[in-house]
Amino acid sequence: MIGIMKILHRVIFLAAIFFCAPPASHAQSRTAVTIYGIKGASGVALLRLFESPPRMAPYAITVQALPQADIMAALFISGEAKIGILPPNMAAKIAASGGKLQIAAVTGTGMLSLLSGDPSVRRIEDLKGKTVEVAGQGATPDFVFRKIAQAKGMTIGRDIHFGYALAYPEMARALAAGRIRYALLPEPFATMALNANSSLKAVGDIQGDWARLTGDNAPYAGNFPMSALVVDRDFASAHGALIALILENARNSIEWVTTHPAEAGILAEKHELGLPARVVQDAIPKSNYVFIPAVRARAALEALFAIFLEFAPESIGGRMPADDFYFDSGSQWNR
Repeated sequence: MIGIMKILHRVIFLAAIFFCAPPASHAQSRTAVTIYGIKGASGVALLRLFESPPRMAPYAITVQALPQADIMAALFISGEAKIGILPPNMAAKIAASGGKLQIAAVTGTGMLSLLSGDPSVRRIEDLKGKTVEVAGQGATPDFVFRKIAQAKGMTIGRDIHFGYALAYPEMARALAAGRIRYALLPEPFATMALNANSSLKAVGDIQGDWARLTGDNAPYAGNFPMSALVVDRDFASAHGALIALILENARNSIEWVTTHPAEAGILAEKHELGLPARVVQDAIPKSNYVFIPAVRARAALEALFAIFLEFAPESIGGRMPADDFYFDSGSQWNR
C-alpha cells in the first residue's frame, strides 16, 4: 500500500510540473529576420514594411533603418545582415571580396539634379572654370557626373572642378543660402534646396545625358541604379518562400509610396528616417522609386559598373560581377 501511495504521489508531482510549468515561448521557436533599410531616400521605398512588417511562420520579421550605407555593408560582411538596401557598387565590392551577396532587385534609379543660382549657367558646358559641389565622393553621383562632363569635352580638374566638402543636408542648405553656387544633389535633398530657394534652377538633365551615353535601346540602361535590395545568397537559397514574400512586400511598398506621397511623408517622419514630411512628399514624384528584379536590371547595373571600372576599379572589387551576383527570384518576379 505504501508503495502504491509513493507511485501515486510521484504521478501527481510530475503532472503538476507538466501542467503548471509555463508553456514554451512561441517566439523562442521562431527565426528572427531583420530587413535593413537606410535612413534617407532609399529607406522611403520600404515605408510600408516599416509600418507593417511581413508575416510568415515561423519567422519573427522586423524592419530597421540604419544611419548610413557603410554600417549596412559591415553587417553583410560580418554575416549578421541577410537582406537589406545597399548602393549597387557596395554590393558588387562585397561579392567580389568573397561575400555571398546577391542583388535581388533595383529599388531606386537616377534621381540627381545639378542645381545653380547663377542665371548665366544654363548648360553643363557653362560650368567651365567653376567648382561644383558633388554629393558622394567615390559614389554613383560622382562617377556618373564625371562621365557626363567628359562626354561634353571637359577635363575634371582643368575645365571643371569638383568639391566634396559637404554632406548632403549641408550642401542643400549652403546652396539655398547662396554660400555655394553649384551643386549636384540626389533627391530628396535637391527638393530641399529648391523649396528653400525658388531662384535655384536645374542645369541640364543628368538622367537624360546618362541615357544618351549608355543607349536608350538597352533594357533599363536609360537610367542608372542608385539603390538595390540585396540578399545573402545562402540565406535566400534556404528561405526561398520568405524571400519571395519580402520581395512582394517591397514591390507593394514602392507602388504605394509613389502613389501616396503625402501619406509617405507622414510615415517617413513617424519612422524617423531623418526627412521632413513635406520634403518627402514633394520629392517622391522626382525620386524614381522602382522595383526591377535583378535579372531584368542587369543591363543597367553593368552599364553603371563599367563607369566604376573606368574611374575606380577597386570600388566594385576590380571586375564585373559574376552571373550569380544577380538573384533569380523566379518567373513571377522577373516580369
